[in-house]
Amino acid sequence: MSTKVKEALFELIKSMTKSEKRYFKLLAGRHTIGDENNYVILFDFLDKQSIYDEKLIFKFFQKEAFINRFSITKKRLYDHILAALDAFHSTNSIDAQLHKQLHAVDILYNKALYDQAKRILRSAEKVAIKNERYIFLQEISRLNKKMIENEGYTDESFPLIEKLSVTDLEMEEHIRQYNLYWQIKSQLFSTLNKKGIARSDEDRAAYLRIFQQLRGPSERASFEEIYLYNHIQSAYYYAIQDFESSVIHLEKNLSHFEKNSEALKNQLNTYLSILTNSIYIHESLGNRGVADALLIKLTALANEHGPDLNDDMQIKLFASSRSVELIIHIKRGDFQEALTLIPEIERGIDLYDGKITSLRRSFLSFKIATVYLGVYNYSAALKWVNKIFNDPDLDPSEDIFAFTYLIDLLIHMEMKHSQLLPYALKNSQRFLKSRNKMHDFEKVFLQFIAKQIKCKDRFDEEENWQELLTSLNAFSTDKIEKIAMDYFDFRAWAEYKVTKKDFVKIVKDGNSPSQKKAS
Repeated sequence: MSTKVKEALFELIKSMTKSEKRYFKLLAGRHTIGDENNYVILFDFLDKQSIYDEKLIFKFFQKEAFINRFSITKKRLYDHILAALDAFHSTNSIDAQLHKQLHAVDILYNKALYDQAKRILRSAEKVAIKNERYIFLQEISRLNKKMIENEGYTDESFPLIEKLSVTDLEMEEHIRQYNLYWQIKSQLFSTLNKKGIARSDEDRAAYLRIFQQLRGPSERASFEEIYLYNHIQSAYYYAIQDFESSVIHLEKNLSHFEKNSEALKNQLNTYLSILTNSIYIHESLGNRGVADALLIKLTALANEHGPDLNDDMQIKLFASSRSVELIIHIKRGDFQEALTLIPEIERGIDLYDGKITSLRRSFLSFKIATVYLGVYNYSAALKWVNKIFNDPDLDPSEDIFAFTYLIDLLIHMEMKHSQLLPYALKNSQRFLKSRNKMHDFEKVFLQFIAKQIKCKDRFDEEENWQELLTSLNAFSTDKIEKIAMDYFDFRAWAEYKVTKKDFVKIVKDGNSPSQKKAS
């Protein structure tokens, strides 16, 4: 049995809030004899453990009968906790309320209390319609048909039968449209994670093939369908580096949520994601005033709702908000401010270990590595690069992996790892060639490293840096090739090596809004 399976009960208990634990013990306390009492004893013991230690559990409870069937006891305790959490949160979401109501309908129907069942079913239908829960409406339709069948198809039932026929078709269309949008979105983001922003005609064609499946929402489109439509649009235009069009659809989605307070409340994590993406795009466009205003809004929302967010939303808020803050500081050359975020990010990564996606975790690690590189702390930068290389869950085909190889070479070169650098270069060359899409920037940079290894003195090295700077300056007007600078400002680093100016100052000057608009 895997460690994760063994620790499932422990993780569940540790995820519970004080209120949830109190509610569980209140329910469990009603049963004070036999095995039921053992569940509370075991619950308290696991709750006090800082790490899961099964040997200690067996030693502590060696005289208890339940330890001889420990796996059964754990399973039953796990089920009891889930049942308590289900009851505790039964009114906290629309879906939970509907589940509860439909379960009640089944119970009442089986007791032949048909009028009571129909009354609750009508109430559930109103809630489902108001909140566009089409899957639930399908189940409600099935139960309505069951009621009609039970009553023997009376004259009074025919209007309801006709109504059900119409609404069934409408629900099927909403569900079909939602599933189609979700499929397009999944294809788009899967490609985006692997390819990154399009850097070739082939990449743009791949994104276009996905995007061409998209059709506009109908006049009766649901809230979720409109959100997904704009979400796909914003992601597609980002992928082809049309940031102006991307931000239009991001702003449409922000407005879409802000006009629907119920959706904003129930899908706060989605709204926060739209907000962080908007901040990033506005910053990339040089719209610092807008980016700052949106960042203030993001911080205010996090402070307002933070304590009330569930674990899933806490994780997503942490990863997305800290990512965008790091990006803004790096783009503006505020590396000291970025450094102050790192301890909190480290704590968050440790706290949510295994729960943050490998891609998000690696992106944070990469940005932290570039912050340390920017302040010339090469050993710290290398530590974070190695976290990416050593992540067993990260798919090597992800775009972030390719740029990690390039940063790794730069760090080894600055640390004067003369024996390790040729080996690292071969690894990088082999990896980048295996992707079958090495761009001019990668070719120039790898050639630069190869020459640097062969340089005999500092004069050769300085000349090599000058050649690299000349090549990278030529890329500054190439929208495709300068995408690499979004990962790390290699051009600014080359300028720092040639001119001996402070790297941070070069980044600040080069990324000011006036400079961006001038270019």
